[in-house]
Amino acid sequence: MNKSNIILIGFMGVGKGTIARSLVKNSSMFAIDTDDLIESMENQKIKKIFEVNGEAYFRTLEKKCALWLENNIKENTIISTGGGFYKQDNIKQIGKVIYLQSSFDGIINRIKNSENAQKKLKKRPLLQNIEEAKKLFDIRVSEYEAIADITVNVENQNIIDITNEILKNI
Repeated sequence: MNKSNIILIGFMGVGKGTIARSLVKNSSMFAIDTDDLIESMENQKIKKIFEVNGEAYFRTLEKKCALWLENNIKENTIISTGGGFYKQDNIKQIGKVIYLQSSFDGIINRIKNSENAQKKLKKRPLLQNIEEAKKLFDIRVSEYEAIADITVNVENQNIIDITNEILKNI
């Protein structure tokens, strides 16, 4: 495992991309996003990939992305991931896994209180049905906790405090 890479995991909308950008500003690290890589690979938005090809196809793209990361990203990189990326078999070979923890309501409130809230909700296919999303969240919480090297509670925390806690723990 390359311990100098950081992989941010957590439920969709928890703030992985926002925190990755803050970490970049406050360290010498570089950031990439797995969903951005997949969109570039497919020349299509995640939502469209789900609509046209389905979730199973998207998960095969995540696997391809994870293998690429393992073989090509060697050090000093922050990797923000999609909510289901944590299931990749080789995640521990890519880097140190940090679980960004929040309650489901905390995540929904974070999204609803953000700029472009409707756009952010709309682009997340698995958040279109809140009841189903809550069930998925409940399943994933223990799985996130099990795979994480570090857990950081981000609910109602400011970005600087979250960033500092992560930097202190790596």
